[in-house]
Amino acid sequence: MRNCCFTILLLFMLATAASAQEKPAYNLFNKKGKSIKYGKMLDELQKADVVLFGEQHNDPIAHWLQLEVAKDLHKAHQQNFAIGAEMFEADVQLVMDEYLSGKVAENNFEQESRPWNNYKTDYKPVVKFAKEAGIPFIATNVPRRYAAMVSGGSLTALESISPDAKRFMAPLPIQVDMNLPGYQKMLSMFGSNTHGNTKSINIVQAQALKDATMAHFILQQVANGKKLLHLNGAYHSDNFEGIGWYLKQATPNLKIATITTVTQENLEKLIDENKAKADFILVVPESMTRTF
Repeated sequence: MRNCCFTILLLFMLATAASAQEKPAYNLFNKKGKSIKYGKMLDELQKADVVLFGEQHNDPIAHWLQLEVAKDLHKAHQQNFAIGAEMFEADVQLVMDEYLSGKVAENNFEQESRPWNNYKTDYKPVVKFAKEAGIPFIATNVPRRYAAMVSGGSLTALESISPDAKRFMAPLPIQVDMNLPGYQKMLSMFGSNTHGNTKSINIVQAQALKDATMAHFILQQVANGKKLLHLNGAYHSDNFEGIGWYLKQATPNLKIATITTVTQENLEKLIDENKAKADFILVVPESMTRTF
């Protein structure tokens, strides 16, 4: 009996030690905080018209998983699949298309498409996959010069721009619900949780312009029969707001699935503050190496 108890204790200690030595790079949870396997998440993503993959821009695990999701959704949808990204602005769509079709060399594309500084490490693999697989890649974000105009002078600053310029953003006028929790949080971050701080309001309106514009170009692809994976900063889709809110305003029955990326010290359990941020939560160790 004593030998049996000793054996059980030894096995327990070995199992505990083995568990302590494991170093998982990530874990996945559903919005209720239940751990979920990648395959199960993929099953749900395949049912969606639009997948909004919210990232932390310097997180290598999120960027790797975006590529894997892109590959698997392409397998499921084939010619009915497209990728969109916040990281490219709508006025570079022509050079993007020219590069994808092989008309423009890679170095010219990278010079003229105004890629982010972390493009080569974080987004180039997805763009190259799209090129190799013949997948449309959509530059969905508003050109930053117009977001800067709004940040400095509110949405009314866009009234004077040309019809050509308006092609690169959501149709005006843009509705902004300042009572959305995400926008209220932004107001607080910039020193005001009221509607009286003009500078804060303008910054939120610039954020809304980006959200509305990304939703606008996503919906163009949906109207063309595409299932779309969209890459964006988590703040643009967390809590089913931002891009998702504008998508639902335009197309209430649209099937949207969201993913967000968070960091935690412990990957075994989703902490309460990270629950319900998205349909699926990608949890990465706080100690994970950053790309910048």
